[in-house]
Amino acid sequence: MTLVDTTVWVDFFRGTDSPEKRTLEYLLQKGAMVAITDIILTEILRGIAHDREYQLVKRRLDSFPCLTAKAPRSFVHAADLYHRCRRKGVTIQSTVDCLIAAVCLEHEAALLHHDSDFTLLAKHTGLKIAKIYAK
Repeated sequence: MTLVDTTVWVDFFRGTDSPEKRTLEYLLQKGAMVAITDIILTEILRGIAHDREYQLVKRRLDSFPCLTAKAPRSFVHAADLYHRCRRKGVTIQSTVDCLIAAVCLEHEAALLHHDSDFTLLAKHTGLKIAKIYAK
């Protein structure tokens, strides 16, 4: 299963070209299991200004499984990931990214992204990063 981060969905819906967006398109065409999480859903929808586009994107995202954070376990797990990185001299900028990483780890999902926080989290926590299929 591949959890797709907000950064990739934004490229996908805006039509912005990136290797990650092309990988998402490839995964969708292949019928691979693609998922979102609750906080990613919120991030995507909050960035949409127009009602019609909001409804279209919301409907499209409803078709994907939503991996949820479990309170309080996932939130404590996110803090643990942050502290693990800090002990190694690395500061993760986004608490939300720590939460997304925790959800991925808890569901054994690889993450498709283009965000430097996730690269650092993968290096120090065991977060799996999805393979890029389209360069």
